[in-house]
Amino acid sequence: MTLEIPDQILHVAGRSENDLRLLLALFLFQEEIFTLGQASKFAGLHIIQFQRELAKRKIPLHYGNEEYRQDMETIAKIA
Repeated sequence: MTLEIPDQILHVAGRSENDLRLLLALFLFQEEIFTLGQASKFAGLHIIQFQRELAKRKIPLHYGNEEYRQDMETIAKIA
């Protein structure tokens, strides 16, 4: 799906396309729709950069069962 936002809307909002992409990624992460990896990829940022954006906005990291499982798989692969 492609979502087109007219330049006029960006101008009125005072935001760039990248700003809106980041805001949407932050929202979807905060609502636990996106994982940290999905949100950072959607925002076009490295995970560390995205975590800094979360910290600036005082949005806590959520760490659920799925993230734990993925971490355990990663550790098993490198151990």
